Amino acid sequence: MIGILPHIGVVAGVVLTLLAVIFMLQQRRTPQSAVAWLLFFVALPYLAIPVFVALGIRKRGRGFPPVAFSRDGAASDAASGPAATFAALGVPPAEGGHRIEILEDGQEAYARMMALIEGAREEIDAAFYLVADDAVGRAFVEALTGRAREGVRVRLLIDRLGGWRHPRRALAAFREAGGELRWFSPLVAMPLRGHLNLRNHRKLVVADGLRAFAGGMNVGGEYMGPDDAPRWSDLAYLVEGPATAVHHDLFESDWAGRAPGLPQGRDPDPTGGEAVAQLVPSGPDMRGDALHDGIVQAIHTARRRVWIATPYFLPTEYQAQALATAALRGIDVLILVPRISNHRIADFARGAYLRDLGSAGARVLLYEDGMLHAKAGLVDDAAWLGSANFDVRSMLLNFEMALFLYDGQSVGRLETWFAGQERRSSTAPVTAGPGRRIVEGVFRLGAPVL
Repeated sequence: MIGILPHIGVVAGVVLTLLAVIFMLQQRRTPQSAVAWLLFFVALPYLAIPVFVALGIRKRGRGFPPVAFSRDGAASDAASGPAATFAALGVPPAEGGHRIEILEDGQEAYARMMALIEGAREEIDAAFYLVADDAVGRAFVEALTGRAREGVRVRLLIDRLGGWRHPRRALAAFREAGGELRWFSPLVAMPLRGHLNLRNHRKLVVADGLRAFAGGMNVGGEYMGPDDAPRWSDLAYLVEGPATAVHHDLFESDWAGRAPGLPQGRDPDPTGGEAVAQLVPSGPDMRGDALHDGIVQAIHTARRRVWIATPYFLPTEYQAQALATAALRGIDVLILVPRISNHRIADFARGAYLRDLGSAGARVLLYEDGMLHAKAGLVDDAAWLGSANFDVRSMLLNFEMALFLYDGQSVGRLETWFAGQERRSSTAPVTAGPGRRIVEGVFRLGAPVL
């Protein structure tokens, strides 16, 4: 009896490994990700299987049903570029009639966000990856607490992993005042549910379902605050108009953890605005990978320029090939990243990608004035900004969103922003020593798994 136990263990290990491999191959993932997981399964199967269950599953149908969008507007004739591609991939169409304010400064963004909270009449819905345990995070929670005491319904959703260091006392007072607090994917449930690697990276505040603040900024002193202290370079926006309903739909889906039963979106008040916008979500709650696929298609069809700003540049192979091909055919390809980010592993893993693009003719710039945390892009006459980094995690794993803009004024504003960042940047080197290339290769190999 004792002798048969090792045999049973071996057979069980082989069966579980085969099942894991079959399941992994059925999911869409980059070629390097598939190879990395296969090597992991072969080398350390008893470790690889539980790690895959916790970290490797991209889409969980029962855990994250697709978002149900409450609004089905008519596409704007002024929309161009990737708008039709996104609509074909299941994203609500681009519409006109928006008033949009792009916020380039953390002090201004903080003031606009707090004013939005103060001006809400009936409901405030907020979701963030991170609410820091600092003066800014506490002031934000206290503002929500004050509105809850005044009878406004206030809901706050924080990602459990990103928000592990949070203002505990302020949040306790928030709940005592009637505020509703939920944690996205509590970590204690992760190993069994397989959600540990699927984080909610969206950042938004919706007031009365009619106005929204969103973008790349979390709530913390590095991102925003009431004074002009030095901060990371980042972007946020305020939007009124049809796309606000899509912001609200995303919050409702994230809050409930399910798609059915969403309330009908409110018809937006006429704004008198002329901006043309389209909110593009991505993540396990979308049937496909619309954000990733739409950007790849836009790069392939670009005629003049492809400009990308991101703190972490770890593209999928499809994105890397599209960018290199665009540069080789004479398109102005610009990649803007911080010289040193807050994640050194990402800095090492990006090196080979950046040098390959530089060799293909792309302009690769290193932001020198501190940390660049903005996530933005321009492809010809379309622009975007939002929460999604230009990396595998944002494009294929996390819950993200990006606001695409198609009107000349909005695109021009982001074009001006890029020009300002370029003046604070230097050209990245096109060579690296053998030691650095080896280190970069190791981190690049692990990037698809991590």
